[in-house]
Amino acid sequence: MDEYMSSGQVWELVCPRLPQEVGRARRWTRDILSDHPAVEDAALIVTELGANAVRHTAGPVFHLTISRADQAVTLTVKDTGPAVTSPHITLPDASATHGRGLSIVAILAAELAVTHHTGGCTVTVRLPLKPPEASEENSQPC
Repeated sequence: MDEYMSSGQVWELVCPRLPQEVGRARRWTRDILSDHPAVEDAALIVTELGANAVRHTAGPVFHLTISRADQAVTLTVKDTGPAVTSPHITLPDASATHGRGLSIVAILAAELAVTHHTGGCTVTVRLPLKPPEASEENSQPC
């Protein structure tokens, strides 16, 4: 029977495309991953990706999936409508008030993938069980 068993767990949440749903998705993520070392990174990633789905698409909902396995957590946000733009990393100037979200996600994630489909777009992020340690050569004092 072990061949049919999995050590992974999967949770799914469907959110109406409303700004207040981003906060609900963040709290839900924190509840599910409360014992994971990267819980705050995961909550920030869900916030950024959820906000992008609300702001940049026209679908009625966005889907959030959290997959937790022995070595990593995978976060997937799928929007359900056409978008004016496609998710991409930008480098806004210092005075810009938007445009850094996917850059932040890319820095926090071990892997980031954007997939386009006929009904919208899916962004998938993998966080390792243990966040990578900064090397001394890449570290900067606060």
